[in-house]
Amino acid sequence: MDPITLASWSFVVLLVLIFLRVPIGLSMLVLGLVGSWLVYGSAAPLLNQMKTMAYGQFSSHSLSIVPLFLLMGQFAGLGGMSTALFKAAEAFIGHRRGGVGMAAIGACAGFGSICGSSLATAATMGQVALPELKRAGYSGALATGLLAAGGTLGILIPPSIVLVIYAILAEQNIAKMFAAAFIPGILAALGYMLVINLYVRFVPKAAGQVEALPWPERWRALVDVWPVLAIFVAVIGGIYTGIFTPTEGAAVGAASTGVLAWWRGGLSRDKLLAAFEATASGTAMVFMIVLGAAAYNTFLALSQLPQELAGWVGSLGLGPYQVLWAILVFYLVFGCVMDSLSMILLTIPIFFPMISGLEFGVGTPEETAIWFGVLVLIVVEVGLITPPVGMNLFVIQSMAAGISIRDTYRGVWPFVASDIARVAILVAFPLITIGVLRL
Repeated sequence: MDPITLASWSFVVLLVLIFLRVPIGLSMLVLGLVGSWLVYGSAAPLLNQMKTMAYGQFSSHSLSIVPLFLLMGQFAGLGGMSTALFKAAEAFIGHRRGGVGMAAIGACAGFGSICGSSLATAATMGQVALPELKRAGYSGALATGLLAAGGTLGILIPPSIVLVIYAILAEQNIAKMFAAAFIPGILAALGYMLVINLYVRFVPKAAGQVEALPWPERWRALVDVWPVLAIFVAVIGGIYTGIFTPTEGAAVGAASTGVLAWWRGGLSRDKLLAAFEATASGTAMVFMIVLGAAAYNTFLALSQLPQELAGWVGSLGLGPYQVLWAILVFYLVFGCVMDSLSMILLTIPIFFPMISGLEFGVGTPEETAIWFGVLVLIVVEVGLITPPVGMNLFVIQSMAAGISIRDTYRGVWPFVASDIARVAILVAFPLITIGVLRL
């Protein structure tokens, strides 16, 4: 079997392994090593490659940001920040039509700004907001749909681990990636709130209302969340203004949330050890995926499949935006069965050179790369809430006793439509994404 055919069939085998629930990092690692062995025709070059592969991947200083942001998210959960954010948002808008749902979206955005993980945001906010949504009379479909969608804000609003990995792969500035993703992330939150507003207008019985709180109680709820805003401004503002590097910013964020969790009484010795253990486990999972993707991408490079694919796309005579939309649709479809980090690691080495060779009229090559990265991040995250295999849907469904998965599927579709509309807007108006880089 020639190398190109071998590489093509490896994608089929990879999908089969994923459906069989073999860890994605292990699947890519095994396929990459076996594929390289078959292409080399000998084990010697492969053994030489394996001697330096792990060190070459993990000696990058930029990757140290991953465990720090994961630890920051652990401390944020222990510090009760998710509950404080939801209570503050609910205090101000919960009494309005659809207000409790909008408060949940706002809390997801706030928690996402100090978490960086979609699944963690969905799981944490699901525990906090789902009982309140039920108490307010929200239908199962709307409650689970909005929380699943809100979870994606955990990775859209910086800091974001997936954005860090993309920046490393595409050799882009991490601080600029964070800055460019901020406005699209805010647009996502506003779009979800608009969907809730329209939903409850067309289906009034889908949501109830709660009584308005007195103003003194609203201000007390607002005071409880000022540390979250302070931490976000310190981390993202410090990184963007150059006060400290992204790694230093992640360390500041982890230390700040740790102190806050301790001050609020949520950081006992046992919980601290559990946070370290969860961070180590999450970091190991991420690094295993990084290593697996490196091995698999080495195999693909040896097979010459990426070059052949790029040449084939070029021979079709498609315009730059036609190629872009084809790539985004690919991410949307495969994002339903693969996690975002795996998709980024597996495909960016293939698709990024294609995009870099096209002229979109966006601006400098750096601006084009950052714009493309934000678009990819958004579309991959849509896969987390797209039936039938959206991971966020299953996370929320596991907490929603008495609500069928069919109702959850039905409730999330309006939010998927909002995401697709936002992608179209960002493609049509790149300045929304890259405008901040020109300030």
